[in-house]
Amino acid sequence: MWRAAGGLLLLALLLATACGEERTAEAPPPAELTRAAIGHYCNMIVQDHKGPKGQIFLSGQSEPIWFSSVRDTLAFTLLPEEPKDIAAIYVNDMGRASWDKPEPGTWVEAKDAWYVIGSARQGGMGAPEAVPFSQRADAEGFAAAYDGRVVAFSEIPSDAILGPVPEVRHGAGQDHSDAAMPGRPAAGRHHMDRHHMEETGSEAGQGQHRDVEIRP
Repeated sequence: MWRAAGGLLLLALLLATACGEERTAEAPPPAELTRAAIGHYCNMIVQDHKGPKGQIFLSGQSEPIWFSSVRDTLAFTLLPEEPKDIAAIYVNDMGRASWDKPEPGTWVEAKDAWYVIGSARQGGMGAPEAVPFSQRADAEGFAAAYDGRVVAFSEIPSDAILGPVPEVRHGAGQDHSDAAMPGRPAAGRHHMDRHHMEETGSEAGQGQHRDVEIRP
């Protein structure tokens, strides 16, 4: 009898340990923006920019890396010099969020979203944007209104993320000419553009958006 009881206790401990490990492996939930969130590439307050934003959690980190646009968010996953131990990627679901100031609670996992690329809308840094939606119907409605085409995460061409950024005129107080942005070198800071990546043989500069490994 005591042997049976000891066996049941051991089994309970093993199950508890397994459940604990499963919870540890779960992706962290999305954080909400505050004025303290600074864009990883632009070094500006993320909330001051319009359009969809992004956040990336690295394994073992409790705070996300913030991005002023989805383009910047996805560029982080492609650039070879950036960390690859990604635990979670979230972007604003623009089927639920307003363009001028996306509301809290409108995040969607980047790999589950649909994206409109090549539309007439520009992202927070005045660059072409990959506009995310949790529902394909919402993405198709956006594409019908603003042009562009709908693709899944794995179908996003790297050119749409790392390609050259056309010069954009900004209003007063919105000069981003010195802001760092993937695909456009910025003053005082180097970023790989597509041409440089092809010269170095990086696969990130070719084909479609590669499959990002998200680790627990």
